[in-house]
Amino acid sequence: MAVSGNGSLKRSKPNYIYSIVGVAIVLFIMGIMGWFFLNLHAIGDNFKEDIRISVYLRTSDKNTVGKIQAFIAAAPYAKNVEYVDKEKAKTIWNKENNEDWSKILDVNPLPESIDFFAKADFVNPDSLAKISTSIASAFKEDVADIQYPKSLVTNLNERATKVGLIFLVMSIILCAIVIISIDNTIRLAMFSNRFLIKTMQMVGATRSFISKPLVIRALLNGLISALIAIFLLFGLIQWASSQFPQLQTLQGIGNSILLFGGLIIIGVGISVFSTYRSVVKYLKMKLDELY
Repeated sequence: MAVSGNGSLKRSKPNYIYSIVGVAIVLFIMGIMGWFFLNLHAIGDNFKEDIRISVYLRTSDKNTVGKIQAFIAAAPYAKNVEYVDKEKAKTIWNKENNEDWSKILDVNPLPESIDFFAKADFVNPDSLAKISTSIASAFKEDVADIQYPKSLVTNLNERATKVGLIFLVMSIILCAIVIISIDNTIRLAMFSNRFLIKTMQMVGATRSFISKPLVIRALLNGLISALIAIFLLFGLIQWASSQFPQLQTLQGIGNSILLFGGLIIIGVGISVFSTYRSVVKYLKMKLDELY
């Protein structure tokens, strides 16, 4: 019987390798989803803070322009405040529209402006309307108009809410799939040890004595799987950041610790739980039921 048990143990080793790889792949996919979920808010904020707000001026007096610019820069909602003269306005317009109208017009019709970007918390229809009113009220004679893409702001907020809800549902579904997949993978790995478990029980070994080495192995296997997934995920994040520099602003130590720590907890926790449950299952089964 001992020989048969050793043979079963040897045959189980490749299954554990497949189990480690399988769990690592599942955790890696979950890690990608988790990274997007944790950074979804930051991604939305980046889009919001790319919306340009232009305060068009009636005056060219440098002192007045400086006062308006200082007023906006001192406000809690503003970032990257700059004065845009006619030549710079022309350059921006030509860049955005990919054409040069100076060949047709001799006079530059674009007004001077003070452009700025609002912080993400203020990029919504109500807040931007209040900001426009406050600037226009403070400089009635010197500000001609305040413009920003109103429809884009409205759509951006509505879509951000919908995307967040969809992503939350997808994450919950993915978590369920991951838990089931890891559980099934561990149970398949444990299947080849069922005779060894039953043999040890038949010679008088206690449940704790039988389960302890298998649970320890499951803990180590889960940890190895999580570390492999973390290594692959870290490499993917670094590659994505090198290809898309704007993603570098989304990385944070807090999010990384939460994400990588979560992968370790899930990988180890489910591996240990599934292994112990399988051991108990085979201990309760009759010998004939193992075939």
